[in-house]
Amino acid sequence: MSGKHSARRTPIRVLLGSATEGASVVVTGWVKTSRFSKNVSFVHVYDGSTPKTVQVVLTAEQAETHRADLGTGAAVRVEGTWVASPAAGQPFEVHATGITVVGACDPADYPLQKKATSMEFLRTVAHLRPRANTFQSVFRVRNALAANVHRFFQERGFLWIHTPILASADAEGAGELFSVTAGDAPEGFFGHPVYLTVSGQLEVESFAQAFCDVYTFGPTFRAENSNTARHASEFWMIEPELAFADLSDVLSLAEDFVRTVANGTMDALPDDFDFFDQRIEKGIVASIRDIVNKPFARITYTEAQEILAASGRSFQFPIGWGSSMQAEHERFLAEEHFKGPVFVTDYPVEQKAFYMRLNDDGRTVAASDLLVPRIGEIIGGSQREERLDVIRDQMARRGMGEAPLWWYLDLRRYGTTPHGGFGLGFERMLMWITGMQNIRDVLPFPRTPGSADF
Repeated sequence: MSGKHSARRTPIRVLLGSATEGASVVVTGWVKTSRFSKNVSFVHVYDGSTPKTVQVVLTAEQAETHRADLGTGAAVRVEGTWVASPAAGQPFEVHATGITVVGACDPADYPLQKKATSMEFLRTVAHLRPRANTFQSVFRVRNALAANVHRFFQERGFLWIHTPILASADAEGAGELFSVTAGDAPEGFFGHPVYLTVSGQLEVESFAQAFCDVYTFGPTFRAENSNTARHASEFWMIEPELAFADLSDVLSLAEDFVRTVANGTMDALPDDFDFFDQRIEKGIVASIRDIVNKPFARITYTEAQEILAASGRSFQFPIGWGSSMQAEHERFLAEEHFKGPVFVTDYPVEQKAFYMRLNDDGRTVAASDLLVPRIGEIIGGSQREERLDVIRDQMARRGMGEAPLWWYLDLRRYGTTPHGGFGLGFERMLMWITGMQNIRDVLPFPRTPGSADF
């Protein structure tokens, strides 16, 4: 097979899509299964480029030579000929002219040799679980989702800003931060306390006031002692920011983003989404397609509380104006009442961050959460408070000192504009479109309370 890959290897995804019968091919990968018998011996090889394997048929001599070395997990390099397969399931196979065991794998103690491995067990071998079928698909989709995130913003003229991971202020005001120290003195290196960022929003706002439409997409950290299936200590956030914009503009962007990125990611990897549809959650693809292609509902927080009160449901957590929306309330609204995504806007000022724009009623802010079935909140956004006197008052009401955010206040002094944006938890969106149930299973190396190793 000709092409730039031929000298080194041909990815199985490329091989299955374009190789012609009789072509000479080179395949590298790992043994998924092997079978040896008098009449025919073969191994199935995968290389991570597709959920599919390629069947490699061995000569009797090759089978005899390598039988003990071709168990599950062994790394191999195969040279051979691409020929039509008489067996059902795959139209072509490789007839090996040469096979090399690049890396041996003892099947007796290989952790993934077990016939059934639970998600909990696989988390204990995070360095090996990328080889398992579920995680092969998860991380291909994670890659495609990230690519579609960037494509969405780049095609719309947004500028990608690399905001700092080290921060001197808490963007959310929640106090759940990881402190960064160097040497013996916690404040010695920078001269003041520094933390791992909980959000790139504040910093990216400064670029919105120079470039209009910007976004940041990177790791964020929360020192929240939570062990739910939706929380992790290290995760990724997508945070666009729009200048000369109000809350309506933010919601329109968020809806367009979710619809476009979800559809684009599913379009890119149909075989992987077939796997999720069959093995993880039946009907997940049709469900996501259906709900993202309809207009998203929009209600106020006040209307949400009225819907919850009228539902007749008995909730674990209290409802009523002024109460916090919990996951059970969010899921009821998205799953049962609206049966699709819903924006909830105009939350009580006490429940939201200092930077959210105060509405004219003085009781609520121009904030919004996007709720989706199965997950609950997936996006949090707002119009930002551009009025210097109002934001200073909001900081004072919360007991926040102005000194760490002097530069943020400066943005309101020099050429301020109405502006807004949202934050979307990358892993939550990944869970939503794949049907995966736990955030630990969509992170390459999950970091959660009590667990920061492999």
